[in-house]
Amino acid sequence: MSRIIASAAIRGAHKIAKQAEDILARAIKEKGKDCPVAFPNTGYYMPIIYSMTGIAIEKLSDCEEVMKQIKDLVPPLVDDELWVPYLGPALDAGMATLFAEEVIEVCKYIIGPNPVNGIWLGAADDVILRERGIQFVDGTAPGFAAIVGAAPDVETAVEIARKCQERSLYVFMCAHHNGTTFAEQLVEGGVQLGWDTRLIPFGRQVTAAIYAAGFASRVALTFGGVKPGDFRRHLLYNKSRIFAFVMPMGTVTDEWYANAAGAINYGFPTIADSDIPEILPTGVCTYEHVVSNIPHDQIVEKAIEVRGLKIKISEIPIPVTCSPAFEGERIRKDDMHCEFGGQRTPAFEWLRMLDIGEVEDGKIEVKGREVDSIKEGGRLPLGIVVEVAGRKMQTDFEPVLERQVHTFMNEAQGLWHMGQRDISWIRISKDAFGAGFRLEHIGKLLHAMYHEQYSSIIDKVQVKIFSDEAKVKELCEMARKVFAERDKRLAGMQDEDVDTFYSCTLCQSFAPNHVCVVSPQRPGLCGAYSWLDCRAAFEITPTGPNQPISKGKCIEETIGQWDKVNAFVLKTSRGNVERMSQYSMITDPMTSCGCFECIAAVLPSTGGIMIANREFTEMTPCGMKFSTLAGTVGGGQQTPGFIGHSKHYILSGKFIAAEGGIRRIVWMPTILKEEIKDAFINRAKEFGLGGQEFLDKIADETNATTEEDVLEFVTKNGHPAMAMEPMF
Repeated sequence: MSRIIASAAIRGAHKIAKQAEDILARAIKEKGKDCPVAFPNTGYYMPIIYSMTGIAIEKLSDCEEVMKQIKDLVPPLVDDELWVPYLGPALDAGMATLFAEEVIEVCKYIIGPNPVNGIWLGAADDVILRERGIQFVDGTAPGFAAIVGAAPDVETAVEIARKCQERSLYVFMCAHHNGTTFAEQLVEGGVQLGWDTRLIPFGRQVTAAIYAAGFASRVALTFGGVKPGDFRRHLLYNKSRIFAFVMPMGTVTDEWYANAAGAINYGFPTIADSDIPEILPTGVCTYEHVVSNIPHDQIVEKAIEVRGLKIKISEIPIPVTCSPAFEGERIRKDDMHCEFGGQRTPAFEWLRMLDIGEVEDGKIEVKGREVDSIKEGGRLPLGIVVEVAGRKMQTDFEPVLERQVHTFMNEAQGLWHMGQRDISWIRISKDAFGAGFRLEHIGKLLHAMYHEQYSSIIDKVQVKIFSDEAKVKELCEMARKVFAERDKRLAGMQDEDVDTFYSCTLCQSFAPNHVCVVSPQRPGLCGAYSWLDCRAAFEITPTGPNQPISKGKCIEETIGQWDKVNAFVLKTSRGNVERMSQYSMITDPMTSCGCFECIAAVLPSTGGIMIANREFTEMTPCGMKFSTLAGTVGGGQQTPGFIGHSKHYILSGKFIAAEGGIRRIVWMPTILKEEIKDAFINRAKEFGLGGQEFLDKIADETNATTEEDVLEFVTKNGHPAMAMEPMF
């Protein structure tokens, strides 16, 4: 190992160990030796120390014991230099540095300054670990870049971050250079930070590097089955399974060298933009240990090469990058060039299977106006028809593949998608438009992604995109007939007939706590996924978002709770939702994302509920428009008295069965009444409510616009809800 690097790393270790000693002494003086210590919401104590030594740090006095090990690990300096004939002492100094930094950072949580401050996130808790850590195991995230310091300018920082995102890499950031940080440069460049975009700002000081190394340690403990204290197996796991690298940007200090030495223990090499001594022979790392002087436009590719990452990149011929890292991206009104649907214009998406000879693979047709024909902030109708063919394709797979339009479009930078079927809502950002993104690129994106993800069942894909309003409306009516036929497939099936429900977590990029539990009598709240659809989706992709849920033991039949369903929801909502009722909107109601077709809300004085569908944009009797209601109900919240649901669920025999079902409906917009009229009348007759007679007792916007109006209307017409017990 280079004498310069080794000496610098050891000097840095001494400096950081002294910082740890000082802050620990201050913490003990202020809080006492028995003061509990921990990173927030983790069962892994101080994870690097815990994984390497097996010591569970629980109070400040435990840190004193660790300080003794730190002093033993750091080699002594002689005249501020040390001749190092081999790698070992510098690696020991690096590990001691990581131990010392954990002491420093955990003390900050006790006596300040708090690591969580502004853009800085501090330690990731175990909920994030379980959600994100598995991606390093299943390959969804091929690795992470630990960026230390700052790029020479904002533009370079943004370019490097985008290259990492394009390759699905996480970027963990810490330390400052010349008064700024990589994370602050990204903020200045208008880049969204956070776990959703895979750009994680841990802390402004270099000591925050331990949050990246600690994350890797916890992945090994959680998913690798490595026991605490088994340091050799732990380091080998990280070398072979966690493909990370350090990217120092700017002047490399002694403290940075010390952290780099610590990372080399894990098999994580250093790739620098500055002129520092290189360590090219292989040994601890897979290939080179330290590579320097790499130009900024080549540094990401070089880091991938040196670390030995295997990244699968779809060559999609569109002018913006495409990666799961962009799934959580939002496009606000001020940032958009144009939008489609969202009840502002007609819009739909429809996937259908055709015979193999009817599909020309790769054919993209755009019929109507292009987005460059409208002014910034404008709107157009939009119809997306995806036609597929394949030897193994089945009609039952159509709705499953159709729902992937949501995921695929959201992976394109600058393209935002919400909803499904005939309630889709799409935005193209100003930046994407400026880069040349047009409607044809939606077709190219979908063609490439369907081939990449579903090549086992699809042989050909062609996409037709329409922006002429008359044609969009014509095709939308054709699609609605198909949607209705799909919904009828479940006729006669009861929840009691099956032992297994299915999950749907497609929308967790927007609502991380939300889990749809889909049963024969409760379709997904988006209206696009029935129980049969979820079963087909699981058959296509066994590791996908639609997982079977064994019902288990019934806890409460009336509200629809089962022990294994609750356990699944608790785990999949990351511990945020403990219980979920399938048939109640009052007791532990199902959460909502944002793709629901309808929202039901209690109108207390009437003894009933109102239902507003997404197409109705006027004020509702509860005093909120649909958009405001969506903010109240969506985002994975569990809000008693409010639920998001599909239109088809209104016609289910299990619709809020715990509260009395459709008997509770006292208000619906005329547009929704008309759409579900025939099926609703038949359901009302089954309940002995008189069919059309009952529908006429339900108020709408033509006769009631406030809760007081609804109360007057239903009282006058003898609505059965008036004689029912209060809902709360």
